[in-house]
Amino acid sequence: MGPFSNRCPRTVIDVARELPFGGRLGDDVLFRPRAKAPPSAGQPWARQKIRAGVIANARSHRNRKNGLHFDSNANLFYAAPQSLEALDRVLAEYAAEGINLLIVDGGDGTIRDVVTAASDVFPELPNMAVIPSGKTNAVALDLGIPKNWSVQAAVAAAHEHRFAARAPIEISRPGTNDPVIRGFLFGAGGFVRATELAQRTHRMGAFDGVAVAWSLAWSITQTLFGGANNVWRKGEYMHFRTCNGRDVQGSFYLLFMSTLERLPLGLKPFGRPRPGLKALAVQAPPARPLLAFGPILMGMESEWLADAGYHRADPDPFDMTLEGEFVLDGEHFPGGELSIRAGKPLYFAVP
Repeated sequence: MGPFSNRCPRTVIDVARELPFGGRLGDDVLFRPRAKAPPSAGQPWARQKIRAGVIANARSHRNRKNGLHFDSNANLFYAAPQSLEALDRVLAEYAAEGINLLIVDGGDGTIRDVVTAASDVFPELPNMAVIPSGKTNAVALDLGIPKNWSVQAAVAAAHEHRFAARAPIEISRPGTNDPVIRGFLFGAGGFVRATELAQRTHRMGAFDGVAVAWSLAWSITQTLFGGANNVWRKGEYMHFRTCNGRDVQGSFYLLFMSTLERLPLGLKPFGRPRPGLKALAVQAPPARPLLAFGPILMGMESEWLADAGYHRADPDPFDMTLEGEFVLDGEHFPGGELSIRAGKPLYFAVP
């Protein structure tokens, strides 16, 4: 039986957070025009004047290559914070200015940092948009954002009320004051090692789908041809506790979760595309990998896969003990005692 339950009441999690935003590499880079009064509170979105605030990662792949280009007006603000403190200050300014479209110019890691930090600043997160400029842009791919999308195009889409909803994954640490973190791609076990491989391919000039393909191929090779003590095959200890009292523990080859609906290369590890939090948990060592990996990645659904230890689910909130690290949108975090749930949906401008 799989480690997840699908019928538990959802609870409210208080939010706070403090994560590195690109390190500390010098003074903040901040440009913004003279502010005007924000739109009145409670005004319908269709009648609001859009006030857009851009958070740009100056060190993202495309921005580092091409440089940042600011094109401002009285209702368009730009900032490129280079530290956590700077990010918090900019977001506080944006909230005070009445920003109602928060645009993230960066990759998946930048989106994670902005969504997490902004959740502690804005009483309610504004609508959002993504300019894909990172080494990995899974969120943008899922939303159908083209690589050449611009701030102006995002603002135009917001004017035309074109939005798609995606809920972030929320991860907290029970019994501590550690902040909640939010992202869209969570992985543990073999996913951590696969992410390390993908980061190596970035250094060789491979990004997005190419990096995913290379790391996936090498991960499968290591799994298929590794011995009994191979680090890929033996898995890691995980202990799942669901809100209806179910308790599952053991060695798992991989845990992968996401709230995205479309993944790079057309992969469908969760089965049919659908909204909400989705999970794939594979027991270790993976059984019949030559027969199972292809159907799993293509989204095929069969009872024998679950019987062989390949478990898919749409989990409600659950707690887990994780012996090793986990990865959230490309960044490593220590394991331990975790609470995981889907957060409130965010609305992203789309073409």
